[in-house]
Amino acid sequence: MTRARLAVSALLASLACAAPALADSATVAVATNFAPTAEALAADFAGATGHEITVTAGATGKLYAQIGAGAPFDAFLSADQRTAEKLVGDGLAVAGSRFTYATGQLALWSANPGLDLSDPAAALRAATHVAVANPDLAPYGKAAMEAIDSLGLTADLKDRIVLGENIGQAQSMVASGAAELGFVAASALAGKSEGVAWMVPAASHAPIRQDAVLLTRGEGNAAAKAFLAWLAGPEAKAAITAAGYGGE
Repeated sequence: MTRARLAVSALLASLACAAPALADSATVAVATNFAPTAEALAADFAGATGHEITVTAGATGKLYAQIGAGAPFDAFLSADQRTAEKLVGDGLAVAGSRFTYATGQLALWSANPGLDLSDPAAALRAATHVAVANPDLAPYGKAAMEAIDSLGLTADLKDRIVLGENIGQAQSMVASGAAELGFVAASALAGKSEGVAWMVPAASHAPIRQDAVLLTRGEGNAAAKAFLAWLAGPEAKAAITAAGYGGE
């Protein structure tokens, strides 16, 4: 664990300990790519502490707008660092509470197990439609566009890219056959055998470091503070790694 993570863990733990020990409930806004993992973690956390966590999933950009409009969220698990940082700057999140809980992995995926992805650039050129999460709303979409550019395919694919609001919608397009290929979160493919995938090299896009932050609305919420402290700990980190994410 890095010195920065230790400092954040200590801060969150002290905040949690300062609150009453009675069970509480909190609503956590979660980037779409992390929603299934967050649901599983929330269930484990509830079993261990008695605190109840309600997960509300959506595109990071859309959740940011909802928080700015007063949505009743206590904590936020972003799909990037920048949005969580902006919330601190906006005075909507607690300074010093931000930390990286996962690093995302991007994958190029097809539901057709017979598709040859040994040459991903050739497969993309041959595709009629390529699904990508909206890069203005979803960090995974932004990373996908950077990966496409690194392959020299921006011009080739500009009229064939179909946008989903979030990474989950992009995956649904591929699963339904609406797009032959799509850039998805590798975590969504963990433990599954459907289709075929190519793991996008990390060097082809900016790192997808996903940050968590305590929102000012949740500063007095024992469940929210305890959940973030637990999320930064070894038990949650092991589960996050098993779900297909990297560390810091």
